[in-house]
Amino acid sequence: RCLSARQISHVVIYLSYFHDYHAHVICPLNVIHYVYLQPPPAKYGGRHTVALIPGDGIGPELLNHVRELFRFCCVPVDFEVVHVNSASTREDDINNAIMAIRRNGVALKGNIETNHTMPPNHKSRNNLLRTSLDLYANMMHCQSLPGVHTRHKNIDIIIIRENTEGEYSSLEHESVSGVVESLKIITRNNSLRIADYAFRLARDKGRRRVTAVHKANIMKLGDGLFLQCCKEVASGYPDIEFDSMIVDNTTMQLVSKPHQFDVMLMPNLYGNVVSNVCAGLVGGPGLVPGANYGRDYAVFETATRNTGKSIANRNIANPTAMLLASCLMLDHLKLHDYANMIRGAILTTMNETRVSHTHTF
Repeated sequence: RCLSARQISHVVIYLSYFHDYHAHVICPLNVIHYVYLQPPPAKYGGRHTVALIPGDGIGPELLNHVRELFRFCCVPVDFEVVHVNSASTREDDINNAIMAIRRNGVALKGNIETNHTMPPNHKSRNNLLRTSLDLYANMMHCQSLPGVHTRHKNIDIIIIRENTEGEYSSLEHESVSGVVESLKIITRNNSLRIADYAFRLARDKGRRRVTAVHKANIMKLGDGLFLQCCKEVASGYPDIEFDSMIVDNTTMQLVSKPHQFDVMLMPNLYGNVVSNVCAGLVGGPGLVPGANYGRDYAVFETATRNTGKSIANRNIANPTAMLLASCLMLDHLKLHDYANMIRGAILTTMNETRVSHTHTF
C-alpha cells in the first residue's frame, strides 16, 4: 500500500539510520522545474518507464536507494536497467543505454567512469551519451542549505553549461611524436542555442542577470565567438541584465563574493570547473542534483558527475544529490505530488538528530 508523507519521512529516516548514511542538515529548496522539454506521455494506468543506468563507483548503491524509496512511495515509475561496462572497449553497452533513453525519453544515471588506460580512440561513455542524444544543456541549481556549515550563506546560483562541444569534442591526435593537439570546437548555432536557453530560463524564473564566463582575451576566436553569441541573444532580452567575466577571475570571485552571481552561462570545460567550485560552496558533491536536457530527451544525475569509487560499497555515500535528482525527474514527468512528497520527506529526515552529519559525499 502507499504511505503517507509522514510515514515516508519515517521510511527515509529508517533507510538513513539503517544504512549509516552521512548526510547534512538541509531545509526546503527553491525548486526549479526545467520544463522546456515536454516529457514523454504516460503509459496505460499513468505509469512511466525510465532508463536506469547505475554507472560505476557509488552509482549503483545510490540508485538502489532511489528504487527502494520509490517502491515505498508507490511512485508510478518503472525502471529499465541498463548496465554500462566502462572497462570495455566495445560500444555495445553504451549503445544499449542510448537506445533505452531514446525509447523512454528519460533516464536517471550514475556516473560512468572514464578509464584513462584505454587507447586514445576510446571515447568517454558519458560524453558519447550526451552528444549522441544532443543533451546540449546541463543545469545545476546551487543553493545554500541551512544547517550546512559553509563560509558563505544564502547562495542561489543557476549554472548553465553547454554540454556537447568545446574541449569535450573528443578530437585529439599526436601530430608528431611528443606533440599532441587537442581541438576545441565552438559553433555559432550551439552557442546561440545555449545562450537563448539561459536567457529564457532567467526570464521564466524571475532572475535578474546572466553572466557569460569565457576566456576570450586569450582564445579570441573560439571563446570570442561564444561571447559574441551571448551578446546577440542578450539584446533580445532587455529585461535581463547581461555581463561577462573571464573564467580565472570567475573562480576567484565565486569563493570570495558568490552573491554577485545569479545565472551563469559558460562553455563545456568551464562549466565543469565552476560546477565543482559551486558544489563546494554549499557543502559538497553529495548535496547537489543535476540535469541534462536536449530537444527530445532528459537525463538526471548528481551535479558533479563523480563516481566516488574510493568510498563505494562502504555505506557512507551521501544519497541526497541522487535522491533530489530523482525528484527533478519526477517534476519533469509532471508527477509533482510525488516529487514534493519525497523531497519534503528527505529534507525532514535530514533534520533528524538520528542522522549523522560528518561527510558530504
